[in-house]
Amino acid sequence: MASFFKANTPLDVVKHLALVVGAAALLVLGFFYVYLPVTTHHGETITVPKVTGMNVAELEKYLDARHLAYFVDDSSYNPDIRPLTVLTQDPAPGEKVKEGRKIYLQVAMKRPPVIKMPKLVDGSVKNAQLILQSYDLVVGQIKMVPNLAQNAVLRQFVNGKEIAPGAPVAKGTRIDLEVGDGLGNQEFLVPDLVKMPQDEALTLLAGQGLQKGEVFEQAAAEGQVPGTVVRQRPVPGPNATIRTGQLVDLWIAK
Repeated sequence: MASFFKANTPLDVVKHLALVVGAAALLVLGFFYVYLPVTTHHGETITVPKVTGMNVAELEKYLDARHLAYFVDDSSYNPDIRPLTVLTQDPAPGEKVKEGRKIYLQVAMKRPPVIKMPKLVDGSVKNAQLILQSYDLVVGQIKMVPNLAQNAVLRQFVNGKEIAPGAPVAKGTRIDLEVGDGLGNQEFLVPDLVKMPQDEALTLLAGQGLQKGEVFEQAAAEGQVPGTVVRQRPVPGPNATIRTGQLVDLWIAK
């Protein structure tokens, strides 16, 4: 009777611990090497197909057949691409993924986004072209008009109507520009500069809104005072007219 209640020996304790540790190890190994592979199809991969260039409407059936899914996480506008066309994908074609993996897509927008019209007036036409390009707007007709502000944008138009900076406009819209040609509207008789000292002639040109063109030197003939204008182009005359901003070439006696 006393032996029936006898306490376990140290050897029995060690055996029991070994059984417990062994059972735990079997559970861990079974979970990672049997259960998980079965439930997650371990080792089974799918090659990602190329879907760029396809329309989103075609994707669901196409990817379902390949046990894949998709998610549109970005979009952008391009007037040259059909709306809802896939532009980019992640993962890339050819990559190996698990069954059911989502492919993240960027697609072309149906409608162009609306932005605020930039201010182009008073800037140069070259700068205006760069700004329009950066805003995804299209440079339309550039109409040169008489104005002393050479190559400066005077007005901006959409479909023939002037558009103010900050007004809503869709990306891809054609913007027409009215640009100064460097010449004014005012027309008057060509001033007679012959026999004037060069500095006085240049002062007169500036005062009348004309520009100095080429300046040539030539040997002074008899009766000509060195440093004076001996010839000009355009030539003055009773019916010779010139517009504000035009050039006048001078020949100076040497």
